[in-house]
Amino acid sequence: MNQRQNLKNCYITVSILVILFLVFLIETAIGGSENIYVLMKMGAMKNDAIVIGNQWWRLFTAQFLHIGIMHLISNAVMIYYLGVYMETIIGHWRFLVIYLLSGIGGNLLSLAWGNDNAISAGASTALFGLFGAMTAIALQNRTNPILVYLGRQSFWLALINIGLDLFAPNIDIPGHIGGFIAGFLIAVILGEKNLRNYSIKMRVVAVCALIIYCVAAVRMGMVINL
Repeated sequence: MNQRQNLKNCYITVSILVILFLVFLIETAIGGSENIYVLMKMGAMKNDAIVIGNQWWRLFTAQFLHIGIMHLISNAVMIYYLGVYMETIIGHWRFLVIYLLSGIGGNLLSLAWGNDNAISAGASTALFGLFGAMTAIALQNRTNPILVYLGRQSFWLALINIGLDLFAPNIDIPGHIGGFIAGFLIAVILGEKNLRNYSIKMRVVAVCALIIYCVAAVRMGMVINL
């Protein structure tokens, strides 16, 4: 498969990356991606602003912002690496749904477990969702060596990154863990017509687990940050 065909088959991935870079350019143009005022204006995560200020839209918008160029590049490289394979495997709309909802899911755990005064942003919550989704797909398709390889790589990349996060300052570890959990559950729920899917029972369990996770995270976030 040549590069042009490859890009054509993962147009959602390319579109996401284009949006991330455009948003970063806007951040830079209006004051800088490390400017607290700019980050807040454009929708970064800040728990007390979400709960007390009723700005719940930040759970969605924060995944499109980045703090510094290296933050953007590191996320973009991994999103492209995973997206090229995953979008082809699971389909365009499933990939988009997993990506966007995992970003929100990760930010929910950050809301429940994070510092109310901290400002956070980045696509890493969605990226960890892709790690989780690929892990779930691989576990249910263990006879497929390609999926097993990608799933193993995704799981270890997530684990290694969370381990490294423990030694780095200002990293949203709850957001990463939450993104992985959300991505795993959403991948179980959505299934895929061309792959071996989880049973109906397992998918119902995943739906219930996702609902409980979201309700518990919102409830905890409201209690802690009020």
